[in-house]
Amino acid sequence: MPPLFFLSSVYKRFESGTQALAEFDLDVAEGEFLTLVGPSGCGKSTALRLIAGLIAPDNGTVMFPSGKPETAFVFQESTLMPWANALVNARLALDLEGVPRAEAEARAAEALVRAGLKGFERAYPRELSGGMKMRVSIARAIAAKPKLLLMDEPFAALDEPARQALNDDLLALWREDAMTIVFVTHSVYESAYLSSRVAVMRARPGRVVAEIALDPPVARDESYRLTPAFADAAGKISVALKEKAA
Repeated sequence: MPPLFFLSSVYKRFESGTQALAEFDLDVAEGEFLTLVGPSGCGKSTALRLIAGLIAPDNGTVMFPSGKPETAFVFQESTLMPWANALVNARLALDLEGVPRAEAEARAAEALVRAGLKGFERAYPRELSGGMKMRVSIARAIAAKPKLLLMDEPFAALDEPARQALNDDLLALWREDAMTIVFVTHSVYESAYLSSRVAVMRARPGRVVAEIALDPPVARDESYRLTPAFADAAGKISVALKEKAA
């Protein structure tokens, strides 16, 4: 079966002269949870933007063999409209698509509940914690019912309890909605916990230098973090970063 999408021999240089990616190859299967890890500035975010179609490669191919699915992007910052409440923020993509207001409100409200924000529909961003703002951002993404979800270090600024809670909720959404997720993080432990596969990138110009297939249990919770399997996964990722990504 062909991959959901692939990037082949991709190069990307920015106007500043920075060569972000060179000989970048990656393929992602439908239903995967793939995480990109690597040194700061190695092009992880650039790869996500190429997949999303926000930027174009200078050379190489970004291909969706069966057509590009509905795609949503969650950025590192929650990027909420400060003058709008959580419900209005969550329905933004639907409003832009021209979804009728009643349907958009119903879908946004359902997404907020699924993202753990029941009862906060009328709260404004200034009234929400950092973790809650990110939950609104995730609700906005899943309200559009994407089949491909791209996430660029969405939990990097959160404290560890909030980060772990969002990790668990994200895995539940991935299972329930049968999405494909491509996730960027600097955290070895987060990548080991979330992923079905980890792609390790080298320092700029970025390309994939190691791929680590993982086989975690479908349902994961705090107890999984204490298992030898989790420690082994984190160890493999750490070794690949040390030996191949520099």
